[in-house]
Amino acid sequence: MSLNATSGCRHASVRSAQPEDMRAVEELLEQSGLPTTGVEEWLRHFLVADSEGEVVAVAGLELYGASALLRSVAVSPAWRGSGLGRQLVDRLVFEAQQEGVNDIYLLTTTAEHYFPRLGFACITRDDVPKEVQGSVEFTGACPSSAVVMQKKLGKAEAQEETR
Repeated sequence: MSLNATSGCRHASVRSAQPEDMRAVEELLEQSGLPTTGVEEWLRHFLVADSEGEVVAVAGLELYGASALLRSVAVSPAWRGSGLGRQLVDRLVFEAQQEGVNDIYLLTTTAEHYFPRLGFACITRDDVPKEVQGSVEFTGACPSSAVVMQKKLGKAEAQEETR
């Protein structure tokens, strides 16, 4: 699946992150105030948006059996409002469904009003599977005050939509 976005006269392409993107990914996350711990371990499940060789957006997944953790969603200030964040999240959700994931979780300290537009709802930490709670994000990279959200996929998502 190839995704593209434009901002003004600029163009960005979404692709899988490569090892050589690591430094640019970390820099974008740091600029956005997001943790970088664990990114290198999960980089193969990250997407980047690339504009003329520059990483302008990033998002990643950590897979834990039938659950996943969405993390590190960041868009360069010059590209905010272009739809890149949504494109990255939508593609990761699609890929998670292909992997048999039933639920995607996330932690946020700044975007609790953004993610409901993408199908995420607030839940408590106790509602998160133990495997996901054991992730670096849950055990220390994100503060305990972070909002926890969930998106149900597959059959669970279809059942919610018919209610």
